[in-house]
Amino acid sequence: MSWETVYKKWIADPQLDPALKKQLDAMADDPEKLEDCFYTNLEFGTGGMRGEIGPGTNRLNLYTIRKASEGLARYIENAGEEAKKRGVVIAHDPRHFSAEFTLEAAKTLGAHGIKTYIFDSLRPTPVLSFAVRDLHAFSGIVITASHNPPQYNGYKVYNEFGGQLPPKEADEVIRFVASVEDELAVKVGDVDQLKASGDLEVVGDQVDEAYQEKVQTLSLNPELIRRVGSDLKIVYTPLHGTSRYPIINGLKRWGFTNVTVVKEQEEPDPEFSTVKSPNPEEHAAFKIAMEYGKKLNADLLIGTDPDSDRLGVAVRMIKATMSF
Repeated sequence: MSWETVYKKWIADPQLDPALKKQLDAMADDPEKLEDCFYTNLEFGTGGMRGEIGPGTNRLNLYTIRKASEGLARYIENAGEEAKKRGVVIAHDPRHFSAEFTLEAAKTLGAHGIKTYIFDSLRPTPVLSFAVRDLHAFSGIVITASHNPPQYNGYKVYNEFGGQLPPKEADEVIRFVASVEDELAVKVGDVDQLKASGDLEVVGDQVDEAYQEKVQTLSLNPELIRRVGSDLKIVYTPLHGTSRYPIINGLKRWGFTNVTVVKEQEEPDPEFSTVKSPNPEEHAAFKIAMEYGKKLNADLLIGTDPDSDRLGVAVRMIKATMSF
């Protein structure tokens, strides 16, 4: 099927999302842009899918999110009724449309009678991985594009152990996603009805507390922290992402109370407006944190990417320089 045929199918659909239709109308005289939106399907690979936000089969939007979720739903159905009852936990980062895509995934799974948990606000990937196990779910989803530019978003799938799918399981999910022939025709449930039936449940503080309690058991030397933890000067930047509260809470519970958050980067921001790239592996992302560290004579700088599955650290050395 040619990209023109797919485009015409989309633009002719009377139920097409008005915002996406408006974007397509604006491209009507630009076949090059339209072709890029429709010449292929956004690839669903081992870790899920990631792409630019916008209209078309080669973009991330509510219909490609529904298609991926429909494929995951079929995979779960194939695993049996117990898998459907255990369900799926969904978390999201602060990127554009992350919250909306979370609901689209939940509505798609709900249409299959699959139990779904969503968080009351954004959460980092490690909390999602923990929640899958804590809630005894069958699978997990994180709506995120990690440290990619602001115009991107993504869809990551996790197994019952809270880890990304190993090759065999991933191949099965990919096969089920590929079996969804028409992303515009995927059926979805109603949010209010799904909540009323118990198929959609909002979680929050209880999971957060269980996560923090588990984290506290991982300290290698709690006695040393009790003696000198409050003396360690730490600067932390969430790089406009999800981990301000989990990181600060966890550090303080451990006994690291001298923690300063980079104010310019503490609030979630889908544009990541203070950095070229919100990737803590790149020294440039630490520019403002380094300024804080110099001013405060900090011992340790910590940075996390938007969904907090990536961590950067800089340590003060003997000659007062910071080493990454």
